[in-house]
Amino acid sequence: MYVINLMGMDPSTLTGFTFFVVNMALLAAALFFWLERDNVNPKWKTSLTVSGLVCFIAAVHYFYMRDAGGTDVVAIRYIDWLITVPLLMVELYIVLLAVTNVSSGVFKRLLGFTTLMLVFGYLGETQVISSTIGFVGGMLFWGLALKEIWSGEAADANAGSKNAAGQYAYVNLKNIVTFGWLIYPAGYALGYFGGGVDMDLTNQVYNLADFVNKILPGVIVWAAAKMDTK
Repeated sequence: MYVINLMGMDPSTLTGFTFFVVNMALLAAALFFWLERDNVNPKWKTSLTVSGLVCFIAAVHYFYMRDAGGTDVVAIRYIDWLITVPLLMVELYIVLLAVTNVSSGVFKRLLGFTTLMLVFGYLGETQVISSTIGFVGGMLFWGLALKEIWSGEAADANAGSKNAAGQYAYVNLKNIVTFGWLIYPAGYALGYFGGGVDMDLTNQVYNLADFVNKILPGVIVWAAAKMDTK
């Protein structure tokens, strides 16, 4: 089973096409977020800077993944995620800092959980450990991160905030980490649990996931910043 192919492409060609489209979208998004920094309330500038960095760093890695193959794509993708996923956690933390008081423990826990999530995923995809153990370990630490943002200190800090724009950003970023990130384990499962490794399918789904989960958080932060700008 492959991502719907309306253009009649073979799987590898379609995979290359999705790499190119996401690459260009990430570059455009990074430029947009950086240009918008001076058009919002100063307390939101750091968040937009981080949004631009997430998209730009991912775009650079996509440039290399487009021409790589096999295990090289896996390695490059996880290098990207090991940089951009913590930055996304920084972004969520900065959003809270912009509108309320929150301890550094929130950031440390989110950083630790998501890093371990990625470590298990990488070890599973490279067969250092079984794909099943890698999947289960990754899901476990993702679950701990979700607990923090839904019912932990981060959630309490957001609930105590009186800033409508900050709450809008937090709720929507929380939903992305919950529902948008579901695309990643779906790609892992489809590629590794179907009776063999299907890297074309995995990469197509991962590319969709990156399009949603790297660009949309920046759009949400930008929208919140405009709401909070007189």
